Amino acid sequence: MARRHMRHERIGHTLQASALVNEAYLRLIQIKQVRWQDRLHFIAMASRIMRRVLVESARAKGFQKRGAGAQKVSLDEALLVHDGPSPDFVALDVALNGLEKVDPRKCKVVEMRFFGGLSVEETAEALHLSAGTIMRDWRLAKSWLARELEGRRHDA
Repeated sequence: MARRHMRHERIGHTLQASALVNEAYLRLIQIKQVRWQDRLHFIAMASRIMRRVLVESARAKGFQKRGAGAQKVSLDEALLVHDGPSPDFVALDVALNGLEKVDPRKCKVVEMRFFGGLSVEETAEALHLSAGTIMRDWRLAKSWLARELEGRRHDA
């Protein structure tokens, strides 16, 4: 997961995949009162923590103020394997926070699929839902986030 996210970062970016994994690990072991249900529960939590680390790193670099060469974020599966410039994790985080207020389940689907790299089936299993429900949530979440991100881009 970490290597995939770091492939999207710009040249000279200081956060390396190993640093992302180490930071996520340190945060995971600090969580004392979690009863890990299974592997997918762990991956879901790791996905959320990686999101936080990536956003905090972007904010620390002043990513939002200056743009730093960020590209428009697309949540299509193609983004997961492309070698282009870094997505704007700060703008995505703001949009995901808005989505979470409207529909927390769709936010979890995005975290698991985008940040965690889970398949539709793995996400469905982790959330105890059908694959069809996950696909509907994924499509609606992508549409909602695209509209939010486009609106933010025009407002800037």
